[in-house]
Amino acid sequence: MFKKTVLSNFVSAFLVVGALVVGTAHAQDPAKPELKVGFVPGPYIDGFKAGVAPELQKKGYRIRYVEFSTGLEANNAVFKGEIDANVMQHTIFLNSYNERQKTDLAGIVHVPTPPMGLYSKKHPLGTPIKPGSTVAVPNDPVNLQRALWVLRDLGLIEIRDSKPIDVTELDVIKNPGSIKIVPLEAAQAPRALDDVDFAAVQGNFAIYSGLKLTNAFALERMTTPYINVVAVKRGNAESTWAQDIVAGYKSQTFKTAILSNRFYDGFTLPDYLK
Repeated sequence: MFKKTVLSNFVSAFLVVGALVVGTAHAQDPAKPELKVGFVPGPYIDGFKAGVAPELQKKGYRIRYVEFSTGLEANNAVFKGEIDANVMQHTIFLNSYNERQKTDLAGIVHVPTPPMGLYSKKHPLGTPIKPGSTVAVPNDPVNLQRALWVLRDLGLIEIRDSKPIDVTELDVIKNPGSIKIVPLEAAQAPRALDDVDFAAVQGNFAIYSGLKLTNAFALERMTTPYINVVAVKRGNAESTWAQDIVAGYKSQTFKTAILSNRFYDGFTLPDYLK
């Protein structure tokens, strides 16, 4: 009986120690050793490096940053599994991409986002927008709609209600000042300021090119669906590594990095930072 008791206690102790060792190893070994995260030109990579990466590195992740010229390239890379996640788009654009490309990407957490703004190099801030002015706008339907809303809110045009995926310049139904709308690739908008009177520039491209939100003639009234997200393949949304990215954004480290930096003044913030 004594031998059995001693043997039983030894086995129990061995199992407890073993469980502790396994638990410690699990805490040190990340669910995915390397995370490949994609970005396009803009402010998102800096925020990630400052506030999210330190939290992920504490959990043992190595992070590889991959930069793309366009959002379409970044989304395609996530879909093909070439990268794990990207940070560069809002939910409306993401849904539009999924619908057109028959893909299955999903947003897992919102991130601080600069609003689209109307800028000019030819006209002093505060001067009225004259009839016949040329305005560059994004040529993809979703962001074209946002630009048209900015012009509408300034009283320059009227537009019909349309699905974001279907919007074109033909949705302008009233244009009393004969504003000339010039669609072009969104990333080209800052450079177009040398040639047009005004340009509606997405926030990330504005920041990247050195434009200040405080120098915009007007900023969009950004709502939640237009706040950017971290996107992953839908099947990975609940994975441990994806949820660790979410936890990184919601950490005190990220909150301190964003709220202590005046660079983010004027950004639309997710609820978890308010």
